[in-house]
Amino acid sequence: MKKVYLYGLGLMLLLTGQVQAQSQEVINAIIKEANENSKLEVLAHELMDGVGPRLVGSPQMQKAHDWAVQKYQSWGIPARNEKWGEWRGWERGITHIDMIAPWTKSLAGTQLAWSPSSPKGGVTGEVVILPEFADSLAFQKWLPTVKGKYVMISAPQLTGRPEYNWEKWGTKESQEKIKADQSKVESAWNTRLQKTGKNRRDLPIALENAGAAGIITSYWSRAFGANKIFSASTKKVPTVDLSLEDYGMLFRLAESGKKPQIHLNAQSKETGVQPTFNTIAEIKGSEKPEEYVMLSAHFDSWDGGTGATDNGTGTILMMEVMRILKQVYPNPKRTILVGHWGSEEQGLNGSRGFVEDHPEMMDKIQVLFNQDNGTGRVANLSGQGFVHSYEYLGRWLNKVPREIRSEIDLDFPGNPGGGGSDYASFVAAGVPAFNLSSLSWDYGTQTWHTNMDTYDKIVFDDVRSNAVLAAIMVYMACEEPEMVSREKRVPLNFRTGEPTEWPTPRSPNRKGGMD
Repeated sequence: MKKVYLYGLGLMLLLTGQVQAQSQEVINAIIKEANENSKLEVLAHELMDGVGPRLVGSPQMQKAHDWAVQKYQSWGIPARNEKWGEWRGWERGITHIDMIAPWTKSLAGTQLAWSPSSPKGGVTGEVVILPEFADSLAFQKWLPTVKGKYVMISAPQLTGRPEYNWEKWGTKESQEKIKADQSKVESAWNTRLQKTGKNRRDLPIALENAGAAGIITSYWSRAFGANKIFSASTKKVPTVDLSLEDYGMLFRLAESGKKPQIHLNAQSKETGVQPTFNTIAEIKGSEKPEEYVMLSAHFDSWDGGTGATDNGTGTILMMEVMRILKQVYPNPKRTILVGHWGSEEQGLNGSRGFVEDHPEMMDKIQVLFNQDNGTGRVANLSGQGFVHSYEYLGRWLNKVPREIRSEIDLDFPGNPGGGGSDYASFVAAGVPAFNLSSLSWDYGTQTWHTNMDTYDKIVFDDVRSNAVLAAIMVYMACEEPEMVSREKRVPLNFRTGEPTEWPTPRSPNRKGGMD
């Protein structure tokens, strides 16, 4: 009896050792492929430089979906574009802005997304600012004076130097003074806007209805050269965003009575209702094909830049992970699925659509890993409120090279994310979905939704590190013998410390931008 027991124990240890050796062999192959045969630079160039920005409903968005499908297929990975809704179609054209009085200068700026076009050839007009009004009646009396003019509706900035520049070079007294003075300017400007009786979305519409030639804004991102580019609310005349420097110059000229004039030629084209898609690719599982390990990244972007760090880096990361795994782990135990979501920027619409359209899959998703917030190395990982996430994520992370995992701050069990990025769509459906949150690299000011979010801001060494991390985590999740626990904690309200409710799934906006 004792001999049989010892024989069985020895056989078990031998098999365990073989499994561990095979596992380490795959992990070593992942690291080697990621570091020695990376395709990240090529993918980034083709997507950011070749396709360009990916505004939902634009031709570039459709081109990006088609490019991704073709790229996956070239790697032997089946892929498809899956429709989830429709959106207002719009194609960006040129934006030329020139000051022609009191002297001549080409200005730096761009039309906002979904902005109406200038008449062919553009329009010349005087630039004016909103005067101070006693009340909304005074604003209504003033409105007819804007006919044929360009109206500035943003507060001016007293300095184009970001706070970090003042902290490096300025005296304490000058830092405090510029902050206080700018705060007064913005407070006074907000009061001026309030007295029109219009909110920030309705004011441009009132101005265009009164005959304004166009609307001029400036949304400085508090970094050198960076402005945030969002959407226009005008229906008939163009809305453009000017750089802090040029906006400030025009504002001062108008305020001092110099009557500056600009010639604006902002071209764009409405293209009607367009279908909207998610791009889905998969490596079929060999033992448990109806169970899934998912990768996730939103594919769309705002279009002031080329969407490099939001979310081009998340996109190329997940594509690279799929390529690596197809190369070194072609027959995973579970199906590896990647979702490149459309219209995240307008409310997680693509991922919410996928969750709503595939309810039968939600209980079969082992885990999901999402990446969205920039080019940096993964620095934070929350358990998203899943009670036992520390156990399985901890085991899997232990297989990741120490130099990568040692920099990651862990928060277990954490609280479920209710929004912010596409993982939240799956968390609401009870899926253990985790966001691979990265180092800042001044993301919030320099690149997030700005004109500066371009290829040159990508830190490829950091993205390569993330590819190793994500590929190993997916491999370990595929190899896990059983489905991981989905037990949830009672979430807490961070402000009050009181118990709150788990997020509930929300339906997407399936017909957007057409109000």
